[in-house]
Amino acid sequence: MTQGTALVEFNAPADLAAGDSSPPALFLKEARAAERFWDFFTANIRNRHTRRAYYNAACKFSEFCAERGVHDLAHVKPVHVAGYVESLLPSFAKPTIKQHLAAIRMLFDWLVVGQIIDVNPAHAVRGPKHVVTKGRTPVLNREEAYRLLWARSSRLFDDSSLPFYEHCPNEGT
Repeated sequence: MTQGTALVEFNAPADLAAGDSSPPALFLKEARAAERFWDFFTANIRNRHTRRAYYNAACKFSEFCAERGVHDLAHVKPVHVAGYVESLLPSFAKPTIKQHLAAIRMLFDWLVVGQIIDVNPAHAVRGPKHVVTKGRTPVLNREEAYRLLWARSSRLFDDSSLPFYEHCPNEGT
């Protein structure tokens, strides 16, 4: 759309077209690239939530590149991808940034395999380090575990299970 170039007409999948993001111009300038771009989201990603998240990442990356004067896929370099990752650090959590980087890597891999570009500029870029030292699931101490198991076992073997034993034949009588 910028500098007098038009985007290739292509019908986006319904779940992606309904979003609030503008179409990523970086990936939609050439017919082959646009077709391969939409194939990535329709044929390669089955989960609709992942599809939506990866599409949003591609849209944000396209906007980032356009703001810096990169309007052609062939001109995207690792420094642009690294700059994009750095630009996300102040406003997004590290797992979200890692997801954005994964989306861009996978998309560029898809474009390389489809012979749209020669190399994946996101391949060498490292994401932020994210280490989980304490999980979110609470751990029960010994007393809590005992009370939980005792409560469960008392319900398993209450009086309603007695008729089962009453129907067992006595062997000694």
